[in-house]
Amino acid sequence: MSKGTTARLKSGMKAGLLASSLLLLGSTALQAAEGGVADPANWPAARSPAALTDRATERAINRLIKRMTLEQKVGQVIQGDISSVTPADLERYPLGSILAGGNSGPYGDERADAAKWLKLVTEYRAASRKVGAGVPILFGVDAVHGHSNLPGATIFPHNVGLGATHDPELIHRIGKATAAEVAGSGIEWTFAPTLATPQDLRWGRAYEGYSSDPAVIAAYSKAMVEGLQGPLRLGKPLPAAKVAASAKHFLADGGTEAGKDQGDAKLPEAELVRLHAQGYPPAIDAGALTVMASFSSWNGVKNHGNRSLLTDVLKGRMGFTGLIVGDWNGHGQIPGCTTTDCAAAINAGLDLYMAPDSWKGLFDNTVREVRDGTIPMARLDDAVRRVLRVKYKLGLMGAKPVGRGDPAAVGAQAHLDIAREAVAKSLVLLKNEGSVLPIRPGAKVLVTGPGADSMAMQAGGWTITWQGTDTSAADFPKGRTIGRAIVEAVSAAGGKAEIASDVPAKKPDVAVVVFGEQPYAEFQGDVPNLMFHPREGELELMKRLKAQGVPVVAVFLSGRPMFVGPELNLADAFVAAWQPGSQGQGVADVLVAGKDGKPVRDFTGTLSFDWPQDARSPMVEPLWRVGHGLSYAKPAKVGAVNEDPRVELGSALSETTFIRAGKVIDPWRLGLDSTVTMRAVDVAAQEDARQFSWSGKGDFALDGPPVDMQRHLNGGFALRLDWRPDARGSGPVTVSFAGVRLDVSQSLGAVGKPATLRIPLTCFAAHGAKLQAVGSPLRMGADKGFVVSLRNAGIEGVGETYACPPLAN
Repeated sequence: MSKGTTARLKSGMKAGLLASSLLLLGSTALQAAEGGVADPANWPAARSPAALTDRATERAINRLIKRMTLEQKVGQVIQGDISSVTPADLERYPLGSILAGGNSGPYGDERADAAKWLKLVTEYRAASRKVGAGVPILFGVDAVHGHSNLPGATIFPHNVGLGATHDPELIHRIGKATAAEVAGSGIEWTFAPTLATPQDLRWGRAYEGYSSDPAVIAAYSKAMVEGLQGPLRLGKPLPAAKVAASAKHFLADGGTEAGKDQGDAKLPEAELVRLHAQGYPPAIDAGALTVMASFSSWNGVKNHGNRSLLTDVLKGRMGFTGLIVGDWNGHGQIPGCTTTDCAAAINAGLDLYMAPDSWKGLFDNTVREVRDGTIPMARLDDAVRRVLRVKYKLGLMGAKPVGRGDPAAVGAQAHLDIAREAVAKSLVLLKNEGSVLPIRPGAKVLVTGPGADSMAMQAGGWTITWQGTDTSAADFPKGRTIGRAIVEAVSAAGGKAEIASDVPAKKPDVAVVVFGEQPYAEFQGDVPNLMFHPREGELELMKRLKAQGVPVVAVFLSGRPMFVGPELNLADAFVAAWQPGSQGQGVADVLVAGKDGKPVRDFTGTLSFDWPQDARSPMVEPLWRVGHGLSYAKPAKVGAVNEDPRVELGSALSETTFIRAGKVIDPWRLGLDSTVTMRAVDVAAQEDARQFSWSGKGDFALDGPPVDMQRHLNGGFALRLDWRPDARGSGPVTVSFAGVRLDVSQSLGAVGKPATLRIPLTCFAAHGAKLQAVGSPLRMGADKGFVVSLRNAGIEGVGETYACPPLAN
């Protein structure tokens, strides 16, 4: 809502129902002008179970709301992150909810164990009970493929792999195991399941969706919700080993134009319902306690502020009586809003703001806006009621709350066994020429490739940290990397296997090459097309093996189907393994035969997304469609496939990578003042950096078409520079982003030593940087004598706090 519209509404408002009516009519009128207004009559009906809102609980909630002050009510509808809220803060700001985001660990420790998580949650809970109305906090976490923030937890395949199992009963068991581990660390709410129906695989979160087929989503949503929560029972809280589910992200985050994260789904209402809404009625009917609103828009209207979707459809037509929570500062993207001031979101139907680092300002402004009538008290009371309703159902309220906290449940063997089964069932066999698979007993096997011994690659994003890039095998001592699991299985069958980076002198009987995408999470994984870009040497390795007559088994790790024509033609066997998680033994169970000549399992997985025959997206004609998959029992000949990507190949990286290994990445272009010269130099490898030298005061700059980077303010993002200062020079050194210049003279590092500088984007935004259209993401200024060798530059998600350099003079 524009500021002008808000002002006009304020001027005509009165308290109570009149204010509510005027505001909602104004909101609807604005949406009608912009599009994105839903007609509830077109939507499927649903109904939250009566057990969610039993009369005794409602009476207790009525009594509690009557006792609560305005500040206590406002606190209930705001959620802060553990990185910015302390238990002591709750005395002044009685927040109703706390979350631990993807890069937030207890006491700053991203690798804290379950006992430390339990200690942290207990401290927040105790502090919340001592203040105000004594209402305990609700604690949420992104346990999206197991309790994935927690070392030692069971990490299941990401949803893209689970979709390939086509097994709702398995999904139910995974939900049950995940709930036990989350509850074991004292937490009672997971932000899962994701019910997106990805339609464009360029979307970096495609792996969070089970399938492009809405029927698969509908079948899985009920199974996962019931696995996490169990059935709701009248007047009874959830058991201690159960947690609240969160159906997300409402709505059509998988339908945005060009697969752009947090983008706009421009499609008719009938398509919105048919493709993107089918998972929600089963989830609501199953008793989902929460629904999360999407960052994205529908026909130009931000979902966080779309009353027709949140109130008229979700709460009205679909009969949802739980709470609607926002996504990470998502309310701040509504026109006319900021992260600290957004009446439009709660008036549209949001019940709980996710305000990780903006909670303090949001609290003060929300109190003010209730007092002046911008937010009707009736709407605030309804939001508070929904939050309290969930807390009662979770057993948090009363003199004898349900006690969660059994660290021994984390990584339990029964859960690891389910994960191993899920890995095996998720594998899709796309090629098996000459019956190279299964690997026969007694074989000499080489396991190679960048993913052979990489827990990060097989676990993917949302593992230990948000982007998952620094996950290691040490984080999961009860897990196995794929390579080590294959070595163990081959040895058990009387063969010999080794993990090596190159072809050994002694020719193996077969080589297993494990390769694929590096880890990524939301919008860091957005790509311009579906071309898989192998890292240097990967294709050459497969070619050398083939030249020596070694059969090649390709195991492809990815968050989506991709164009891999050259790799498919080089491989004798090709397995889509997705992102299988911590239990690599599941891969070995299918690929390696035991002493009896039979593997533990046959291939049963089939594609839940179409597989591309070139890199174009949306796909013109798939190579294989949903449901395709070979097996040992049902083999088939696969001929040569197309190797032409049929697109103009630029970078595989997003617009947020500016320089990589010294090379400027499209669409960015480099410009130099006359006082600055550049040459290629070696830092960590041959000519992997560009050295800039200043003969006088001047700049070098990167420029390109304006890019909207506002979404990078919704979390811990920083401008990262990997460089080596080679000479200090005679003046200050400055770094500019989006037109704001900061003085980094004290942050250069030692001369001649490689270093990394990270500057949070909020540092630039605080001085007025406009991230809506960034056309110059990097400008570096210095004076005579300064020399620096720059390897990499770009935007990255970071998991810790960095100080802001001062504004340049």
